[in-house]
Amino acid sequence: MRRVIFLKVLMLASVLVAITPAVAEIRIIQSPGGQVGPFLDLFEKVRESGERVVIDGPCLSACTLVLSIVPDERICVTKRAVLGFHAARSVDRRGRFYAEPEASVAVLAAYPGPVRDWISRRGGLTSRLLLLRGRDLAAIYPRCR
Repeated sequence: MRRVIFLKVLMLASVLVAITPAVAEIRIIQSPGGQVGPFLDLFEKVRESGERVVIDGPCLSACTLVLSIVPDERICVTKRAVLGFHAARSVDRRGRFYAEPEASVAVLAAYPGPVRDWISRRGGLTSRLLLLRGRDLAAIYPRCR
C-alpha cells in the first residue's frame, strides 16, 4: 500500500514539474555583433520565451539590439558587462563599409530612453564605438542576482 501511495505521489510530482515553466536565462558572454537579421530573430525568440537575459561580457554592435527587443525588466548585467554602440553600416560588394543614416536613426529610436540619452550625451551614433559599462551601465540596468 505504501508503495502505491509513493508511486502516486512520485507521478503527481513529475506531472507538476512537467507543467511548471522552467526559469531559464540567456547569458551573453562575448558577442562582437554581426549581421542584424540573425540577432533580431534570436532576440524575438528570447522575448517570446520569457527568458531572462544576463549580459556577462562584451555585447557589441548588433548584439545591443537585445535592449530594443527584450523587456527591460528581463535584462540584467554583471560587472563584466560592456555594451558597444555605433552607427548602422552596410558592406558593399567590394567589402567596403558605408553609412546607413536612416537605419541609425531607427536603431537609436528603438533603444530604451536611458540608453538613448546616454548615447546622445556622447555625441550620438557615429562610426566610433561607444562603450557603456561600469557605473553608467549599472545606473540603467540592474545587477544580476
